[in-house]
Amino acid sequence: MIAETVCSAVSAAGLGIAAVTAYRKRFLSAARIAAYSLVPVGLVMTGVVGWLADTAFSPTAWAGFGVLGVAWLLFMTTRAVERRGGGTRKERKAAARAAQREAVAPAASAPSLSQASRPAARPATTPRATGSGDDFSDIEAILKKHGI
Repeated sequence: MIAETVCSAVSAAGLGIAAVTAYRKRFLSAARIAAYSLVPVGLVMTGVVGWLADTAFSPTAWAGFGVLGVAWLLFMTTRAVERRGGGTRKERKAAARAAQREAVAPAASAPSLSQASRPAARPATTPRATGSGDDFSDIEAILKKHGI
């Protein structure tokens, strides 16, 4: 009985606020406030408020919510364990290593130019007699450093 009275008072207050908002020429906001304020009365008329009041004060209902919580917890725990897969930690590491070896070609990490296949070092060239040879000496030093 008290829940119905409170819901009716909340609806009446909301309709009053909607009327003031409409008076201020904000009709869209007034219509939205009126819609929200009619929801509590609609819930009372459909019997939802009575059902919620009976449920809120029922120990059987709270026990049911507890059982649902335990079921959800068990479901999520089993999903997490299933996703983890594998048995022991050693088995999971071995499977990860095997997958990593299969993902990379066996000789992919070896350098493409080994010492034997690298071209012989070129003899040092002397700068040209003209003055432009000094301009490229730095570049030549860098290229020699990288073996080009």
